[in-house]
Amino acid sequence: MAQSLDTVFAALADPTRRRILSMLLEDDMAVTDVAEPFEMSLAAVSKHLGILTRAGLISQERRGRVVWCKLEPDALRDASIWMQSFGQFEAVHLDAFEQFLAKEFRDDG
Repeated sequence: MAQSLDTVFAALADPTRRRILSMLLEDDMAVTDVAEPFEMSLAAVSKHLGILTRAGLISQERRGRVVWCKLEPDALRDASIWMQSFGQFEAVHLDAFEQFLAKEFRDDG
């Protein structure tokens, strides 16, 4: 479980990948549609999708010439259980946690 948690948290560490997961909450999307709102190459978005796929957070399926991405919410179950084990905390607010970490790293530099 530790290896899979490391992989999931590493995948979630990047804001682009978190945004992709948020987009996929709505519905399955073609890779080209996932890439559209980002100011990066399709190859760069594909690398992010590969990381999310290896972490089990999404699946990709070729339908004809189009590759579709689908959110796999069960992959977050172990991470959620791990975070809930810190019972003294209320529901984890990831944006606030990210802002806290960003501030901590700015202050250290």
